[in-house]
Amino acid sequence: MQFTYYGHSCFSVEVNGKKLLFDPFITHNELAKSIDIDRIEADFILVSHGHADHIADCEAIAKRTGATVITNWEIHEWLSNKGLEHIHPMNTGGTREFSFGTVKCVVAQHSSSLPDGSYGGNPMGFVIKSTEGNFYYAGDTALTMDMQLVPRFAPLNFAIFPIGDNFTMGYEDAIRAAHMVSCQQVIGVHYDTFGYIKIDHGKATEAFTKNGLTLHLPAIGSTINI
Repeated sequence: MQFTYYGHSCFSVEVNGKKLLFDPFITHNELAKSIDIDRIEADFILVSHGHADHIADCEAIAKRTGATVITNWEIHEWLSNKGLEHIHPMNTGGTREFSFGTVKCVVAQHSSSLPDGSYGGNPMGFVIKSTEGNFYYAGDTALTMDMQLVPRFAPLNFAIFPIGDNFTMGYEDAIRAAHMVSCQQVIGVHYDTFGYIKIDHGKATEAFTKNGLTLHLPAIGSTINI
């Protein structure tokens, strides 16, 4: 599978010929100035929760590409009121088959409100299962014992964890999370964008290595095969 990083917690994964875009927040991210959202392709957009730094560019990209947005019920209603027609609502615990594979919505321990202050519903993580491989995007979350359930849904090729601390778990808890989900390959997101979440890349990478894990920190705009 190909993973392309667009900064913060925004990335895409190509699965069975479909482009899955997650948590689009690009135009308001100074670190992602080199990314032109009008050039981003998406067949599906998965939104983990309603905070602006995860949904800011969702409407624009969805309307341009015609992508189907997969998110919770409250965000589904909010986007529907903005004129989006291709939205599939889900909620924690739900599983659904799509053209690329299966989406399982799992617990994320965080908060969620939409940019206008309205209720954003429950935050979620996603387990994606496909014939090409499986991965887990935790969304914005604390370390939670519910992560132990993830490998029961699917053996993982890689996991995407927030590692910036302060608003989510930091890299130390991401190491614990990797062990819980039985996954050695981890991609870090939700770091460096703001002062509150800047990290020491060397320390984080070294800590993962010492624990028998690999931490990937792709450059913004880069694509890796994983």
